[in-house]
Amino acid sequence: MAAEKTASKPQVFISYSHDDSEWARSFANALTDRGVDVWFDQFRVRPGDSFRDALESGLRSSDVVVALVDPRHPSRPTFFFELGAAISLGKRVVAVVPKDVAAHELPSELRVRRYLTRDSPEQTADELTESLTAA
Repeated sequence: MAAEKTASKPQVFISYSHDDSEWARSFANALTDRGVDVWFDQFRVRPGDSFRDALESGLRSSDVVVALVDPRHPSRPTFFFELGAAISLGKRVVAVVPKDVAAHELPSELRVRRYLTRDSPEQTADELTESLTAA
């Protein structure tokens, strides 16, 4: 039974700023194209659903939280909420950081983790997918 669990792909929750939704959606599509199980609000929250309840459910059911750092607002309040929730739930957190954001601008919880440098959505999806399948 344990072998079946390791063979399944982890669910990835994408945390992003709505100012950056076009790149985030392209990234989510690129991950989905690579066979990754993605929790992305634009795919999972239906009209009439509570965003708060949907986000909480998505965070709880996901194995990995990908935090897309907003190039204009690296410290947005909802980012801290989702980051804090992910850490308290014991989730693996992978930040995707724009090239022009310096490490000292990141929250301390991200500075102590290896993060990915943002490239095209496809290239970044390739890098993340590789890290998900690495033993």
